[in-house]
Amino acid sequence: MDLNEDDNKLERLMQADINMREKIATLESEIKEIKEKRAQVQNALNDVCERLNVSSIKTTVGTLTRSLKTRYWTNDWPSMYDFLKQHNALELMEKRLCQGNVKEFISDNPDLLPPGLQSTSEYTVAIRKNTKKENV
Repeated sequence: MDLNEDDNKLERLMQADINMREKIATLESEIKEIKEKRAQVQNALNDVCERLNVSSIKTTVGTLTRSLKTRYWTNDWPSMYDFLKQHNALELMEKRLCQGNVKEFISDNPDLLPPGLQSTSEYTVAIRKNTKKENV
């Protein structure tokens, strides 16, 4: 690619990427604000269900269902790993790999790959926006 010939096209593509990145940031900020307001509305609805001692309410708008969601976590990973090994309970873990740890393991052990390990690689581009417009 002859940069002198395609400078304008290259700059237009880069500017388009910057514009889209900035629009995404704006939309993400708006989405965050909407999610916060939605959480407030859902908390108010939850309070109504609790006050009425009901788990569902049917209205002309729709049916509200209140359910209990339980999440589990650990604050002691070494003990959790020991427990999982001791009770052969690896099914308590999710089926995904920690990308950074796998990359480090492979780097430290290039001749030792876990069976079934798959990988894909792709080039990406990043653009740092100029803070000053330069005269070209």
